[in-house]
Amino acid sequence: MNCDYCGREELLPFVCNYCNGTFCSDHRLPEAHQCTGDLSRRPVIETSTSTFSWNDESGSAARRPVGHSTSPRELRDILIAWLGLGIAFYFANTGGLLGGFSGQVAVMKGNTEVIFSPATVILLSLGTVGAGFVLHELMHKFTSERFGYHAEFRVWPQGLALALLLSIFTGFVFAAPGATYIDAYGIKERENGIISVAGPLTNVTIALLFTPLIFINGGIPWVFEAGYLGSYINIFLAAFNMIPIMPLDGAKVWRWKKLLWAAVFVPLILLLVAYFLGIVSII
Repeated sequence: MNCDYCGREELLPFVCNYCNGTFCSDHRLPEAHQCTGDLSRRPVIETSTSTFSWNDESGSAARRPVGHSTSPRELRDILIAWLGLGIAFYFANTGGLLGGFSGQVAVMKGNTEVIFSPATVILLSLGTVGAGFVLHELMHKFTSERFGYHAEFRVWPQGLALALLLSIFTGFVFAAPGATYIDAYGIKERENGIISVAGPLTNVTIALLFTPLIFINGGIPWVFEAGYLGSYINIFLAAFNMIPIMPLDGAKVWRWKKLLWAAVFVPLILLLVAYFLGIVSII
C-alpha cells in the first residue's frame, strides 16, 4: 500500500484518524501530511517533565476515553476481510486442493452420513468467522478508545491474499487479513498489553458460547456443525493471535506479562490439539 502523501510503498501503513488517509512512518502525523481532516477532535495531551518509559505507570500523559466512531472506509475494510477470511476457512474446512478438496463437509448423525452443500459450508464459515474476526478487531478498537486512543481497522491485502492462497492449496489458514491501527503516541506497556489481549479473550468468550451447541444440538447436523466451527475457529483465531511474534497480539502481551501470556496461550494450544485429534467431533 502506498503513502497518500509521498507515494512510498509501506507494508503496514499508518492510518490518519482525521482524514482517513494511509501514510508512511515519515508522514503519519497530521502536520506531516498537511491533514485536511477535522483536527478539532484531536485529543489534547498534557505532558509532564518526566521522561517516557514503557514501564512508567505514573504516566507522562493524561488521557480520557474517546467516543466511538466508524468511517465508511473502516466498514468496507472489515467487510472485505470478513468475506475473504470466511472463504479461506471454507477451503480449509473442506481440505484444500492438496487434501482432496470436495467443496462439501460431512458429519455423522448416528450411523447416517449427512453432507452439507458448499453454500451451507460457506454460510457456516462466514457466520462463525464473522462473529470471531469482527468482534476480535472491534474489541481492540473499543479498548483503545477506552484508553483515549483513536483506532480504526484496515485490511491488509497481502495478508488476505496469503490466507486465501494457503487455504485453497493446503487447507491451512494464515489468519492475518488486516489489523486495528491505533493512534498510540505515548501508550504505556500496560495499556498496549490490555488492548492486545482483549481480542484473543473475545475469541475465547465466543468459543464458549458456541461450544454448548456441539453437545446440545437436538440431533440437528447444522446446529452441531455451527457449534463445532464456532468453537474451533475462535480457539484457532485466539491461539494464532497469541503467538509471540510481531505484529501479532501475543508479542505485546508477552512483553507486558509473560505469565499472563502463558496462562492464555497454553490452554488454547491444548484445546487445538483436542480438536485435531478428533476428541471434539461427536454428534
